[in-house]
Amino acid sequence: MKASKYVEDLKTKSAAELNELLVAAKKELFNLRFQNATNQLDNTGRIKEVRRNIARIQTIITEQAKAAQ
Repeated sequence: MKASKYVEDLKTKSAAELNELLVAAKKELFNLRFQNATNQLDNTGRIKEVRRNIARIQTIITEQAKAAQ
């Protein structure tokens, strides 16, 4: 249920806000991968969660672009 609330929150944001979130999520993913490679990451499940959030953001961006046409 937590994911559906996150998606509903994303749908209310503008394209610029979504792009900012996407950049921030990609930076976080990079940092998590770096920590994992150096064995400093405790919660490896966070990588999977961030990857899914990136996909959710990209999906909403695509949906909004198609609706604008």
